[in-house]
Amino acid sequence: MKIALYVVLGLIGLLLLLILIAVIRTLLTKPKISAWQPKADPEREKLYAEKLSKMVQVETVSYKGQIQREKFLGFHKVLAELFPLVHHKLEKTEIDGSLLYRWPGKKSDKPIVLMAHQDVVPAEGEWTHGHFSGDIEGGKVWGRGSADDKSPLMAIFQSIEELLADGFVPEQDVYISSSNTEEIGGEGCPKLVEEMKRRGVKPFLANDEGGTIVTEPMAGIPGNFAMVGILEKGQGNLLIKAKSNGGHSSYPPKNSPIARLSKFVCDIEKHYPMKSEFSPQLRTMLSTLSAYGPFHYRLLFGNLWLFKPLLTKLLPVLSPQAGALMRTTIAPTMQSGSDGCNVLPQEATLNLNLRYIPHQDMEESNEIIRRLAAKYDLEVQIQDAYSACEPIDTESDAFKLVEETVREIFPGLPIVPYIMTGGTDARYFEEICPACIRFAPVIYGPEQMKGMHGLNENMETVSLPGAVDYYKALIRKNR
Repeated sequence: MKIALYVVLGLIGLLLLLILIAVIRTLLTKPKISAWQPKADPEREKLYAEKLSKMVQVETVSYKGQIQREKFLGFHKVLAELFPLVHHKLEKTEIDGSLLYRWPGKKSDKPIVLMAHQDVVPAEGEWTHGHFSGDIEGGKVWGRGSADDKSPLMAIFQSIEELLADGFVPEQDVYISSSNTEEIGGEGCPKLVEEMKRRGVKPFLANDEGGTIVTEPMAGIPGNFAMVGILEKGQGNLLIKAKSNGGHSSYPPKNSPIARLSKFVCDIEKHYPMKSEFSPQLRTMLSTLSAYGPFHYRLLFGNLWLFKPLLTKLLPVLSPQAGALMRTTIAPTMQSGSDGCNVLPQEATLNLNLRYIPHQDMEESNEIIRRLAAKYDLEVQIQDAYSACEPIDTESDAFKLVEETVREIFPGLPIVPYIMTGGTDARYFEEICPACIRFAPVIYGPEQMKGMHGLNENMETVSLPGAVDYYKALIRKNR
């Protein structure tokens, strides 16, 4: 008994000593400050805002199962008017409304692809400015697509327009890839990739949206940060079916289809079946960010060698956002049952949207759902699914090129490798490109984050000159 007591006391003493070491290490480490702020450039802001405004005014909503090529051809006419040198000098290919441009360089062994999609999500509800007004007011361009994703698209075209006006010839081929189906996960980008495969093009770097310059990426961490996406989670839609013989609602049986689906969802909520883990990418992201945060952030995330087991358990419970970075997520999104209020359904269905994490990817996660569904006599049909992307090597030449470009154009802006929980067109390029980096060099403050796919989407004009300069520098530096 005494021996056991001594062991427990010894372990408590060791734990206290380790905590003391972590506290001392944190106290001895001076917190960092993100001091970079965009500089106003009224003349350029006005020019770029007016071009972005005209692009926003063209409604380019994409709908699943509809190509709507004519709508996007109308948008292409606006692009040709706004960027005449690009359309005079570059080789253009249009495939069902998606666009691929080639700017021949002196060499073709390390081509880069600059990516931004044309399509936007529907705009609904009451807005302070018209859904597609393109109003320029209060230092912002307003309207659906102003942030996602027409501001990077404008900046890509404008950067090449300006380089062409200067008589610049790139050292390496430059491609613009702009699909019209990104928001619906459609065939636009895959067809562009197939065209590049047909030509035998193997890009050195594909630079798409995803991460941005984010203001206060975590509560309590002030300043701007270049969140550079190096990993994109996979995604799957699973249809869960519960069947029965139906019947009249006046004598309901136990375990009816809706009851079984409800028990299934409650089981997921109470006993979450997916495993949380601190990936190397997440460790890098949190340790980098925490250096700019308050003491408790620096203590916990700066000493993961000690606190990782505790945080692995607590973070998914305390924060859905943190949980999404640590595990495969399961979201019930759609449900159906009987067509009559007094009729028991012969079949009830539930849609689960899963976002797969690499350590528990598509096949393993889907199998976990199948086993759990079987407990409640439910069928599982995979509607569509794709695996998580391979993490980008942050020591690669392509990633270092992006780092160098960010440091040159945004001096003092911290660079944070970022795990993407959403989806982008960049994943299609992984087949032919080893470095598909997700970073759009525009500023997303709290207002832009709220407006993305939501109400009152807008983009601050002050962030536009830096975005244009980023793409110009990226082209110049690729040799």
